[in-house]
Amino acid sequence: MIHDPKSIEQGSDLLFELEERLKAAGLWSAVTPSQEALASQQPFACDTLAFEQWLQFIFIPRLQILLKTHTVPPPMQIQPMAEVTWQRNYLSVQRVLVRFDSWSQSQHG
Repeated sequence: MIHDPKSIEQGSDLLFELEERLKAAGLWSAVTPSQEALASQQPFACDTLAFEQWLQFIFIPRLQILLKTHTVPPPMQIQPMAEVTWQRNYLSVQRVLVRFDSWSQSQHG
């Protein structure tokens, strides 16, 4: 359980900023992928979704649920996948993901 309201607020703020950065970069989609695509068992759903789709349709909703239930998220390493996928593109989005990784690590002491 996340007991510190500040930690929940930080996580929520990061989610909001991630969504805004994805939209500003033109990476936000108005079309929801199929249920089959969303059900992928591969890391980052890399076999069925683009990385930005995974962020929008899987990562953000799951994190929102964890924060609403005060559940500690697992330690994350998302930015390395962003770097492999986008290389030196979408750096404003990647900077938010670096902060997400750091925030998730801080939740584990």
